[in-house]
Amino acid sequence: MSSDRYELVFSEGPDMSEDVVVVTATGQAGPGGHPVYADATGIVRAEISDQEEVRVLASGGGQDPARVVRVRPLP
Repeated sequence: MSSDRYELVFSEGPDMSEDVVVVTATGQAGPGGHPVYADATGIVRAEISDQEEVRVLASGGGQDPARVVRVRPLP
């Protein structure tokens, strides 16, 4: 299943609070050959496979991308 937009749900800190970021297809392919999605700022970038496997991509030097808990397709 493939979508043009997804919600990425990140876990944060010991209390496991969540941050949700909406990403949209960029038209680019990632290192695994799957589509790359980015948020409106371009800071959050992720490669999402057709099996909804997510690889968060660093968009700048020194970044340590957070671990994605879930990905949800949007209409």
